[in-house]
Amino acid sequence: MSLPERMKIVVTGALGHIGSRLIREIPCTLPEADIILLDNLSTHRYCSLFNLPTEGQYRFVEADVLTADLGRLLDGADVVIHLAAITNATDSFEMKEQVECVNYLGTERVAKACARAGAALIFISSTSVYGGQTDLVDEDCPITDLRPQNPYAESKLKAEQLLQALGRAEDLAFVVCRFGTIFGVSPGMRFHTAINRFCWQAVMGQAITVWRTALHQQRPYLDLADAVEALKFILQRTLFEGRVYNILTLNTSVSHIVEIVSAYVPDVCVEYVDSPVMNQLSYRVMSNRIENLGFEFKGDLRRGIGDTIKLFKTLTKGKIAGAIVSE
Repeated sequence: MSLPERMKIVVTGALGHIGSRLIREIPCTLPEADIILLDNLSTHRYCSLFNLPTEGQYRFVEADVLTADLGRLLDGADVVIHLAAITNATDSFEMKEQVECVNYLGTERVAKACARAGAALIFISSTSVYGGQTDLVDEDCPITDLRPQNPYAESKLKAEQLLQALGRAEDLAFVVCRFGTIFGVSPGMRFHTAINRFCWQAVMGQAITVWRTALHQQRPYLDLADAVEALKFILQRTLFEGRVYNILTLNTSVSHIVEIVSAYVPDVCVEYVDSPVMNQLSYRVMSNRIENLGFEFKGDLRRGIGDTIKLFKTLTKGKIAGAIVSE
């Protein structure tokens, strides 16, 4: 699939943690692109629209993928980057129906609109679809070996299967990106995922809350800079052949993350808590498929944590700020 020089790119969930940084960097790679930003503003991240690059050709539409006239919004679109989702895995147990509605039915509406419009779809899934694994796993892992441990992960895997079916039945051009847990700074960043939450708790003088059984479990993590570069790489290479790509910077343990946070905030303490997802065992994921195409992951966990903690210096005063150690 080839794309025109002047592209129309639609980004759903454009004001979120990933989207708010991605939309600022697309013009660097595709300066002629028209960038349509869709977001329902349910999280009130208006600040993600502040100070957009002057070279970007943006149009913002307040819209919900569950109710919007997607046929009209996607008319003439070349690519849709579908970021709109409920991403809090822990809370997904208490809002299972809503997660299913947004993450699965929302994706179904977007995907079918893409098929009708002839637009390619970049779908953001999650490495959490792998669940507990004893060995390193890659995208060729049989679906019978996937063990999602929470409604969030289940909704993402179900949406992946839907896209495969639409690819066969309606000739949908798409790619699935299984992202590791995001860390790093953006205008619309959130703090419910492990690394960002630990940084916030440490700087605010709170105990870092760690799931009781999770301290030494391995998980895949993704530097936001790598996430954005991977999406730009997929756009440039037009990788819309229906394949799955694991996107992660590293596999690491909670204990290693806590160790790095402690280097920046030495007096931080750790509190162990129970969690409905604490039964999710360790899993480590490979990203060879996209690396074999020439993509290079350049993110750095220590730098990402340091950048996040340094950002909080502008939000804190006195005693808390004084506790922060610079590199």
